[in-house]
Amino acid sequence: MIKSKHKLISVVICLAMIFGVLFMLPHSAGAATGDTIYVKLNNGWSNVYVYMWTSGSGENNSWPGIKMTETSVSGVYTYKVTGSWNNIIFNNGNSGSGNQTGDLVYTGNGGDGKIYDLKKSTWSDYSQSPSDPTDPTTPTTPTTPTNPSEGPTVYLKNTAGWSSPNCYMWNTSSDANKGWPGESMTSLGDDVWMYTASKSYANCIFNGGGNQTDDLDTKDGYIYDNSTKKWSIYDTSPIRVTSYTADPAANIYKGMEVVLSASATSTGGTVSYKISAGNTVLKDYGTSGKTTWTPTSTGSFTITFDFKDASGNTNQRTLSLTVLDDTKVSVPVIKKVTPSDDGYVKTNQSATINVTAGGGKTGTNLLFYKYVIEDPNGTYNTAYYTLNSSYSFTPSKEGAYKVTVHVQASDNSEATKSFTVNATGGELPTEPTEPTEPTQPTQPTQPTETTEPPQPSSEPVTTIRGDLNGDGIVNIKDATYLQKILAEYNGYSTTLEVGDVNQDGRISIKDVTAIQRICAEMIA
Repeated sequence: MIKSKHKLISVVICLAMIFGVLFMLPHSAGAATGDTIYVKLNNGWSNVYVYMWTSGSGENNSWPGIKMTETSVSGVYTYKVTGSWNNIIFNNGNSGSGNQTGDLVYTGNGGDGKIYDLKKSTWSDYSQSPSDPTDPTTPTTPTTPTNPSEGPTVYLKNTAGWSSPNCYMWNTSSDANKGWPGESMTSLGDDVWMYTASKSYANCIFNGGGNQTDDLDTKDGYIYDNSTKKWSIYDTSPIRVTSYTADPAANIYKGMEVVLSASATSTGGTVSYKISAGNTVLKDYGTSGKTTWTPTSTGSFTITFDFKDASGNTNQRTLSLTVLDDTKVSVPVIKKVTPSDDGYVKTNQSATINVTAGGGKTGTNLLFYKYVIEDPNGTYNTAYYTLNSSYSFTPSKEGAYKVTVHVQASDNSEATKSFTVNATGGELPTEPTEPTEPTQPTQPTQPTETTEPPQPSSEPVTTIRGDLNGDGIVNIKDATYLQKILAEYNGYSTTLEVGDVNQDGRISIKDVTAIQRICAEMIA
């Protein structure tokens, strides 16, 4: 019995020594009260929450955690930790893939003063973190007070054709911008409507003509398309694209003429247009925004419309078109007609309409043509179907002749195309040659003069708010420069003193708009 008791005591002593050693080993510490964590909101979320926890020891808040606060640096959000936690999840307030990060470890990768990049999914040191507001700082010169009446600006792309769109914004049932349906939006043209709230609201609904969106998160500086039901960054380029189209845009076949057109306005002067199909330039820069493309092969093609103004600003739009093969298509396909729409012919001389068609691969595989012509007086010719792909007539009067071509297959399926031919008694006009862009004249070389070296100025270099590119003036080039900063172009940066044009304490898309307003006032 005595030996057994001694053995039990020995075991207890050994276990105590083991636990003592374990507790003496170094332990990794999690987040502690007062630590500051940053996140770069660059993945398309409208807001960001931080959820922290330690297994078996609780959480900083119930899911989705605590909403993070944006700093004076646009897109950078911060959270000051309360409690002690080992793990983190950043999220946009929802659950599921795409709405939250994976489980992140605070110790090691994250930590006090670290920033997490949501796009790259990486931690890094954040050297530009602002000082703790409780720390004493050197007093600075007071800036112009911000305008407390300005809230988020949102845009609606009204492709669904709603009448008189409104925007209803709210935080709670008792905190809304106005009673339903909200406030009227302002038309900017090109089916784009704008609304700026008087304060910050988390949620919004666009509505009009008996239609409305779902409940949306308010996204400052973004545009919502009521057809695709998607948000995207609103293009505030100095060159504002008003249209870019392909005619036809569907049922395109090899050898068919496709009219490509674009138009734009700009605060930077005359707009020039370049149009390309894939890597082939169909029309180089010039003042006309229209050209004709005749695809020679089938497949998918990207049509690129490039825009450039006299001040050097640029913009771009693209269309995806699919070209099909008509060799086995049963319905007839009209590919080309001549003269082209608004073409010219001579009065009292024979004019010929030529049609290039395809398809009609059914039954006899024959195509039948009928030509209906209406003269300026509204008189029609007697038209019959024929196997001829051309038709001649003699216009007796000056003016516009409306031509409608019918192409019918043996199964009675039909394609039609209408266009106008102008008859004139004078000389046929020639196609105007588009002027090329003028080259800049070479500056004459100034004779070298022997002068005294300039004395350094004792005046300090001044900083101009809004002069992003540092050329000493505020113009549309600075708006373009700031857009590149917001788009995170390499090599583009600024300070809050220069870039915060509307002086709201941050650099955002609103500062681009503020520069554009300055330029508009200069022009006016």
